Amino acid sequence: MTMDEKAAGRAGAAENQEEAVAVSVSCITFNHEAFIARALDSFLMQKTNFKYEILVYDDASTDRTQEIIREYEKRYPDIIKPYYQTENQYSQGKYNVEGFFNYPRAKGRYIAMCDGDDYWTDENKLQLQVDYMEAHPECAMCLHAAVIETQEKAVQSLEIRPYKKNRLITAEEVIDKPSNYPTASLLFRTEYTKDLQDYYYVSPVGDIPIQIHMAAKGTVYYMDRKMSVYQQGVSVSWSALMKQGNYKQNLIDHHNAMKVMYRGFSKETNGKYDRAIQRACRRMDFLTHINVKEYKEALAPGYRSFYKELDFRTRFFIKFEMRAPWAYRTLRKLVYGKDRG
Repeated sequence: MTMDEKAAGRAGAAENQEEAVAVSVSCITFNHEAFIARALDSFLMQKTNFKYEILVYDDASTDRTQEIIREYEKRYPDIIKPYYQTENQYSQGKYNVEGFFNYPRAKGRYIAMCDGDDYWTDENKLQLQVDYMEAHPECAMCLHAAVIETQEKAVQSLEIRPYKKNRLITAEEVIDKPSNYPTASLLFRTEYTKDLQDYYYVSPVGDIPIQIHMAAKGTVYYMDRKMSVYQQGVSVSWSALMKQGNYKQNLIDHHNAMKVMYRGFSKETNGKYDRAIQRACRRMDFLTHINVKEYKEALAPGYRSFYKELDFRTRFFIKFEMRAPWAYRTLRKLVYGKDRG
């Protein structure tokens, strides 16, 4: 065998090895020192008949997050592929860093999402989702249920279970949904990230625009199986940041930015989903009223259908607070140890 033939053989083997990567796990971190090892361990425990890579993007953490990632990188250099940012991009308006720094370098046919403070709990998660996607080439995205772990006491449901059985989800349902989808549950086709539009990049969050983008590309499938954990109450989380300063104004500004995103999606899809988009925008207005306890406004006739979609526990406590505010505050003191308002 000539030297040229040997070189060609090595190149071909390297190319086949790259092609063998089926899933690229996209993990975004920022000051997740207390959580990142657990997240990485949950990725590494996956039992699959295919290769996967772990794309960790750290947005210039100021704690030990990068140090921990480097330790894992040394132990698993063929799997863990970090990107260490030196200047925080989120603060500069690049909210969806996955689209800028992880999706373009993904070698897998599929991308699985999980932020650095969340983690997976089922060692068969990736295999189950990929098996479904491989058997259904028309499917653009797959998701599943999740458990909620909270950093503080809470009187709420401790699960994210958008639907009560395995099922296909229409694009309209993805656009206008009563329950959020767990970000750590999302797995979608990498090829569909190649044509993300401006509305994705300017959106204040990354999960919603990628969901609706995928819904417009193909079918969406839900697995009614809890295979991940959503970590609630982390100090650097989006929800925690929203509560800093004027919470109501922060919500209004966020929802206005989301409406701009939806208008961009409407333009991309030539108005095909405008009815669902309009309803999703009304739902955001309703949720603003709920979150800032403007219950009379939230119970106005135009929002009645959204109120009925709330779970029984949420509706019970809204009515309880409206009818007996002093008793409600007393109960919160007993639960939380202080009056949180």
